[in-house]
Order: sequence, then C-alpha cells, then structure tokens
Amino acid sequence: SRFEEAVMAAQEAVELRRTLAVERPAAFNAHLATSLSNLSVHLSAVGRKEEALMAVQEAVELRRTLVTERPAVFNADLATSLSNLSNRLSAVGRTEEALMAIQEAVDLYRTLAAERPAVFNADLAASLSNLSNHLSAVGRKEEALMAGQEAVELRRTLTAERPAVFNADLAASLNNLSAWLSVVGRTEEALMAVQEAVELRRTLAAERPAVFNAGLADSLSNLSTVDMYRALAAERPAVFNADLARSLSNLSNCLSAVGRTEEALMAVQEAVELCRALAAERPAVFNTDFATSVNNLSNCLSAIGRTDEALMAVQEAVDLYRTLAAEHPSIFNDDLATSVNNLSNHLSTVGRAEEALMAVQEAVDLYRTLAAERPAVFNDDLATSVKNLSNRLSSVGRTEEALMAVQEAVDLYRTLAAERPAIFNADLAASVNNLSDRLSAVGQTE
Repeated sequence: SRFEEAVMAAQEAVELRRTLAVERPAAFNAHLATSLSNLSVHLSAVGRKEEALMAVQEAVELRRTLVTERPAVFNADLATSLSNLSNRLSAVGRTEEALMAIQEAVDLYRTLAAERPAVFNADLAASLSNLSNHLSAVGRKEEALMAGQEAVELRRTLTAERPAVFNADLAASLNNLSAWLSVVGRTEEALMAVQEAVELRRTLAAERPAVFNAGLADSLSNLSTVDMYRALAAERPAVFNADLARSLSNLSNCLSAVGRTEEALMAVQEAVELCRALAAERPAVFNTDFATSVNNLSNCLSAIGRTDEALMAVQEAVDLYRTLAAEHPSIFNDDLATSVNNLSNHLSTVGRAEEALMAVQEAVDLYRTLAAERPAVFNDDLATSVKNLSNRLSSVGRTEEALMAVQEAVDLYRTLAAERPAIFNADLAASVNNLSDRLSAVGQTE
C-alpha cells in the first residue's frame, strides 16, 4: 500500500508541475522532468511497466531540450534519465533500444567523470554495469565482459575510499563479471570473482540480512542459493519467482556436472514449471529463460535414458528459440543453433535419421553465418555441428558428403587446436579418427 501511495504522490507532483511548466516552461520544465523521473521509478516498483516507460520517455525529451540550452547544468540529469529509460525499455523486452539508451548514458557519464571524477565515477560505474548487462542480453559477450571489467575497476577504487558506501556495488559488479568470464570460458577467473562477491555479500548480509540476503543468494552457486530464493519467493512470488527459477537452473547444471542426474532433473523440472508460468504472463520478458530451462530439461532427461521425453522437451525449446530468433536474430540465432543441434542428436537417438539430418543441416547453416561474422567465438560450435553433420550423413548412407563434412571439421579443429591445444586436441584427435573411418567407407586410403 505504501508503494501505491508513493505512486499517487508522484502523480500529484507531476500534475502540479505540469501546470506550472505550461505557464513558465523556462522555470519549471526541469522540475517537471524530475517529477516524471520519480514517477517512472514508483510506477516500475508496482509493476506498471508501460506507464513507467512513458513517464521516463517524457523526462528524457524534456531533459534533451534543457541540455541543448545549458549542457553543463543538465547533462548529468539527462544521463540519469537515459539510464532509467534503458531499464524501463529492458523491462518490456525492447532490448536493442535499451542498449542504445544505456550506451548514450555511458558516453555522457564518461565525459562528466573525466571532468569531475570524484562526483561522477560512481554513476559511470553504475551505467557501465548496466551496459554490461544489456550487451550480454543481445549476445555481445566480449563487449559485456569489457564493460563489466571497467565497472569493477571503478568500484574497486571507490570501495577503497568509502567501503561502507560502495561494497554492495562492488559485490554486484563482481557477481556480474563472474558470469561474463564464465561465458567466454575463463572459468578460473570467474570463480575468483564470484568468491570475492560471496565474501563481500556475506559481510553485508550479516549486518543487514533483510537488505542483502537476496544478493548473497545470487552469488552462491549451491543448494543454499535455492533455499534462500525459495524463502524470498514464498513471501513475494511476483518479485522472486524468476530468481528462484534461475537458481534452480544453476543448481541443476551443477548437479548434472558432478553426475547427480536424478537430482539435477528434479531441480530443472521445477525451474521449467516456474518459467512456464512466468512466460505465460510476460512472454517478452521470460521466454528466453523458459527456452533455456526447457533445453536443460531435455539434456537431463536424455542423461537418464528418458529419450522420448528428452525429444519432446528439445522440440519445445527449438520452437521457443525459433520465435525469439525470428524477432531478434542477432541475439538468439546462437541459441537456436544449439537447440537445433541438440534436436538432431535426440532424433538420431530414437532412429529418426532423416529428420536428424535436416536438423543438423540447419544448425550448420546457422553456425556458418555466425562464424563468418565472429570466427573466434563460433568456430568451435561450427566444428562440432559439421562433425555431427558428417555422422548424420553417414547414417543415411551419403558417404561422399559425410567425408567432405568431416574433412571440414578436421580443418576447423586443426586451427582451433593450434591456438588452444589443451582444449581442442581431443576434438582434433576424434575428428581425425572419424576422417579415417569415412575414408575407409568410400574405399580410399590416405
């Protein structure tokens, strides 16, 4: 009820200042913009996301006009409104526009911080942290990592000077940095970052558990994470069910990695149920999490031999990713390719060889496009899918084409192994062995 009262008070402030601004815009437009920004924050807090977006859009327009007249006075306010606009756009699933807004905010804060670092470095760090999240949301993983690293460096400096003020922000940035490092395969650094985040958040949660327990839960990658989010979700499901679903997915991945497949399955099944409900209410926001959890469910079902159910799950994941990729191909084609490749594997397992071949051909086409644009990121995925294509072609008796595919896989793995032998030598050896088999199948010898 207090949140609703805050909205009503903010709306009244906007109405009063709008009247004043109509009569004396030069005197009151800045105040109206401030009231609109506050209203946007309060509307967002009660879940009125579209109205929150409209309010902050008006604030941005007003502050753009003010900046053209007095940039030295209003650039900071415009940067704040753009950062808020980015969050509001993201909340309604408009990810590309959210990214554009936060990039503009970062540019403004960078200029402000260059002139007055003591005043604006904290804002620059916050906007970089948001930029990192938005870059990750559109699949630009390396850039997300760079922004996250810069945010950590700034917040580390701020924390050294005022730990009581900035420790929580540093912990949040370290937690995000850990995720970005993990995504690009720098697992040891990812572990170090999240361990530091956990240490900071343990201290914060010990002092103020009501404020920082949720953050601590976010940094812990074990069963206690689920327990903490389950307790939070029991009290405020609308706020924490999404976090509970993600922590269950993370738990499932961890359990699966250590061979505890039955427990992994139970965790991911619960995650799927939560994500299905969330996606039914807000598909633009939660379909991505839903697709990820269904894909993980398929892997868990496959691991314990429930092949028919695994196939049904991966087909649902493909359908979801296909819809997402149709709307945002630059963001979701990678996920679509992965799920289609998994679909091919599951179809092959149940003996549907021709369908398995069609699926892996689609995966290869997708990865070929991705690798052409970003070879350092996608050549290993392309190599894997081409290797699978060779296997699918061989299974339907198309031996010459199978040979051509495995030769391409060998070439790709040779390049990868030359750069990172510890990671790719095993794949190279396996693909060379497959090449030998394919040569034998067509009656050739090296």
